[in-house]
Amino acid sequence: MHRVSILTPLLIGIVVVQASYALLASELPASELPATAKRDGVKPRNIVFILTDDHRYDAMGFMGHPFLETPNLDSLASGGVHFKNAFVTTSLCSPSRASILTGLYTHKHRVIDNNRAVPEGTIFFPQYLQRAGYATAFVGKWHMGSHSDDPRPGFDHWVSFRGQGHYLPPNPNYTLNVDGERVKQKGYITDELTDYAVDWLEGQQHSDKPFFLYLSHKAVHGHYVPAQRHVQRYENKDVSFLPRGEGITAEKNAPRWVRDQKNSWHGIDFSYHSDVGLDVLYRRYCELVLSVDDSVGRVLDQLKKMGIHDETLVIYMGDNGFMWGEHGLIDKRVSYEESMRVPLMMQCPDLYEGGKVVDKVIGNIDIGPTVLHAAGLQTPDYIDGQSFLDLPNMPEANWRTNFLYVYYWEKNYPQTPTQFALRGDRFKYITYYGLWDTDELYDLSKDPGEENNLLYDPEYKSVTIEMENELYKMLGDAGGMDIPMNQPRGNSQNKRWQDVGGKTAAAFPAEIVVDEPVNRQAK
Repeated sequence: MHRVSILTPLLIGIVVVQASYALLASELPASELPATAKRDGVKPRNIVFILTDDHRYDAMGFMGHPFLETPNLDSLASGGVHFKNAFVTTSLCSPSRASILTGLYTHKHRVIDNNRAVPEGTIFFPQYLQRAGYATAFVGKWHMGSHSDDPRPGFDHWVSFRGQGHYLPPNPNYTLNVDGERVKQKGYITDELTDYAVDWLEGQQHSDKPFFLYLSHKAVHGHYVPAQRHVQRYENKDVSFLPRGEGITAEKNAPRWVRDQKNSWHGIDFSYHSDVGLDVLYRRYCELVLSVDDSVGRVLDQLKKMGIHDETLVIYMGDNGFMWGEHGLIDKRVSYEESMRVPLMMQCPDLYEGGKVVDKVIGNIDIGPTVLHAAGLQTPDYIDGQSFLDLPNMPEANWRTNFLYVYYWEKNYPQTPTQFALRGDRFKYITYYGLWDTDELYDLSKDPGEENNLLYDPEYKSVTIEMENELYKMLGDAGGMDIPMNQPRGNSQNKRWQDVGGKTAAAFPAEIVVDEPVNRQAK
């Protein structure tokens, strides 16, 4: 049984240090970072990592989208490598970003929601790059602790903003933090962040240092405000292909909480507590992707101008997926494929032939180790992730068979419960904490939409037992059997809309409901 631990930030730090997880302490100078050995025969490369927000795995032209035009993102796949099964440890902005920067599972770095700041002294992988002689820059959305945009360890150059930021300046005096100075935001944030990134790259032209650029976009997060040049580009596009939660029924043992969530802030019947509707929101979302694609094109063009395009490693990733009608939901957080699966492409013509596809399960915890590998450095032992740099050229290499997913309940969004999932090559097992409902088992090879819960099917009982055992073993090995908690902040989005059945709860899953008493021994 899980034990709920209510820990102060200080105690959290002590626990994590003692367990050798995040190595929390006061800010460490480079000389006191854990040792990282150099890799023999690996020449340090220039590296660009581009991260977007809420960009789901299939919202790109090359993935067969009906109308979305993403020529620059498409070029990363056609000219490089597409990792078709990339996932995040927690499908939520701040936890995912913390896992990327630390290489750690969510319960280790303790950024379990969007309000929690990274504990002081947490080590970010760019600190190792700095120690190895890299020039480093962070440009964009930090979003770990909503009230701070101060420069963080690991970066020589810093451009950021508080919390979610704004696509357009909300007032004439709104500012970004540029190397600790307040500088006014001039225009559309995706374009402006790209300006800063390209300018910094240009400044590396004659440097004798290798560089690492971390370009972290606000897009394509809501509220959906496309660049002016893209407004209404897709206004009249047919989006009837979007699912509406069809097939998610009590008879198929879909969880009750999922069907109840359809009428909620994160459901298609009451999206963001508005009556705008799924179709309008999705079209605007697609229009936002266009400015991200423009940004990628500008970065690639700058590398070409510098004559270093082919030798530079470029990685593109989303921080979490997004539901657009699947299971009757929008948003992320849940353990379903569209929520936890993200786009991941990698390009370096000197290393990879174009058009490669890797189907192994990759995680956001693997980004740091992969960047360190490209920089000629070994991954420190305490990090959970592993490098996928060689996978495109070594498809038979040993790799993980299961990936661990966690999400911790937020009072701000009470409709989504704490959950743990194990995602394998074929099956996915999902279990919940503190919830009277059903767990879930899906055969992804036969049921990619995760509609037919096999948990009660006798033919799959052994699979359920095996995956449950493996999930709790992985949680235990990773120190995740204590559930971290934060004091809630902000308002709770707990409303339902009466006009679409808001007063009526969903039916229990069929297997939970019995026709007659099952206990004949009660006295």
